[in-house]
Amino acid sequence: MLSHAPWERVFYALVAILLGITGGLGNALFSANLPTIQGQMGLTTSEAAWLTGAYVTFSMTANLLLFKFRQQYGMRLFTEISLGLYALLCLLHLVLGSAQSLLWLRGASGFAAAACTSLATLYMLQSMPRVYVLKMLVLGVGVSQLATPLAWLLSPSLLDHGQWHNLYWFEAGLALMSFAAVVLLKLPAGAQFKAFEKRDFISIALLVPGIGLLVAVLVQGTTRWWFDAPELAWMLIGAMALLFSGLYFEHHRSNPLLHTRWFTQGATIRFVIGAIVLRFLTTEQSYGVVGMLRTLGMGPDQMQPLFGVIFAGMLLGMLLSALSFDIEHAGTQLLAALVLLGLATWLDFGRTSLDRPADFYLSQFLLALGSGIFMGPLMLTGVVQGLKNGPSHMLTAILTISMTQSLGGLAGAALLGTFQAQRTQAYSVALSQQINPAEPQVAQRLQLQQQALASQITDPTLRAAQGTAQLAQVVRREAQVRAWNDVFRVVALVAAVYLAWSLFEAARARRASRLAAVRSAQHTAETTPEVGTDGAAGPDNDDMPPEPEARAGPAPVPATR
Repeated sequence: MLSHAPWERVFYALVAILLGITGGLGNALFSANLPTIQGQMGLTTSEAAWLTGAYVTFSMTANLLLFKFRQQYGMRLFTEISLGLYALLCLLHLVLGSAQSLLWLRGASGFAAAACTSLATLYMLQSMPRVYVLKMLVLGVGVSQLATPLAWLLSPSLLDHGQWHNLYWFEAGLALMSFAAVVLLKLPAGAQFKAFEKRDFISIALLVPGIGLLVAVLVQGTTRWWFDAPELAWMLIGAMALLFSGLYFEHHRSNPLLHTRWFTQGATIRFVIGAIVLRFLTTEQSYGVVGMLRTLGMGPDQMQPLFGVIFAGMLLGMLLSALSFDIEHAGTQLLAALVLLGLATWLDFGRTSLDRPADFYLSQFLLALGSGIFMGPLMLTGVVQGLKNGPSHMLTAILTISMTQSLGGLAGAALLGTFQAQRTQAYSVALSQQINPAEPQVAQRLQLQQQALASQITDPTLRAAQGTAQLAQVVRREAQVRAWNDVFRVVALVAAVYLAWSLFEAARARRASRLAAVRSAQHTAETTPEVGTDGAAGPDNDDMPPEPEARAGPAPVPATR
């Protein structure tokens, strides 16, 4: 962290924002417009799921290469390679326009996202003096979070004047701009040394395919259904075999990529659980609210104002976290984020098919505020937890954070999707059993629907069949809305349970700290008089024999302890 001129610091901050947005906006644009892309390119639901899996796999495992590559060759070279490849594949996909080229593009997008997120943090550190290093770390980590609401704000304008091509022109432009910014405004050179070992590539060859297979099971489970696709079982078996082999190999290395013994510590286990739960709670927005509004027929145009509110909440949360952050209060910020996430899910109880995006403004603002607060403290808490065991654990801590956030999001969407599908089926059966054409209200509803279709369908039989089909669609929609309410209830329950556990752990830690302080004070009080008596001995003590060594008192404790 060198001393820069004020104008240079401004440009470092701007490049950090550009890199952070570039790293997350490509996949956010794809996710926001997935139904449109899927329809225009003729993709099935299963094929679209593979695209999501490719992005997550490469973004999660890129740090296995990134950390040591930066140590040996420098961060800028890695970023130039990843951004150049990303921009090239964007342009290639515009020419080919096939599902295969899109799959490669999504993988390159994930690879570039990992590099851009790390580089955005390093550039943000150069934008302020060293005294503000923790605040800049929070901002650098949090910038990429703004990409998701920003994608929903930009999507309608990008698709107004063309098909999916505009999205990838935009992705390619961002990648090229980031590439130029990194080349023109360089980071200060860091110390470089030989970091890679031959055994590193054996670990990478085992862990990356294992993680890829696990991701494939999570993204395909709700699409093909867990018990109806035997290939999912074989993929899960392969993932377990590869991951176990890779971790066993790492466990017995003298200089491993992943320090497996770190994961057996109680503090690490609590950190991993907390990171996964916090990421799980945010899926209430990315999966629950978006899924429900799509069920009600809302598209990016209708949800654009809602994501404007989400963008404002996330930006405010990130700024509040950065301004008030220090290591001592990281736990307090995480607790505040947890309360906000739980309150947001509680506010979403009792939704109906009449709700529209405006009805979610308050709950989603609070959820976005909590999301903006927790990411920076979570990242730094994990890094500090890893550095307690030495600098060699830095890569393990970074990979742990990346995997908990990526797998937490995927597992959350898979679990909630499975639960929502089951509840939808149960509600559909229950509601269908209540519909009897002989009942006056049902008969009147069918008659009104047939009258509305009279100008379009002249055949009475077809008109009656169409009216019955429309009533069945209404039943299905109401069943889905009830299922989404159950999803919100489950997320709120998880938030409440984890909040109670966190408060219990915090109280126990404070009690243990007070007991340790009391014992230290008692120990000091017991040893001080004994030392004073020895020192105040009179002349008669010269004739006294020395005390046996076994009876010697403990050494005096300094007051600072």
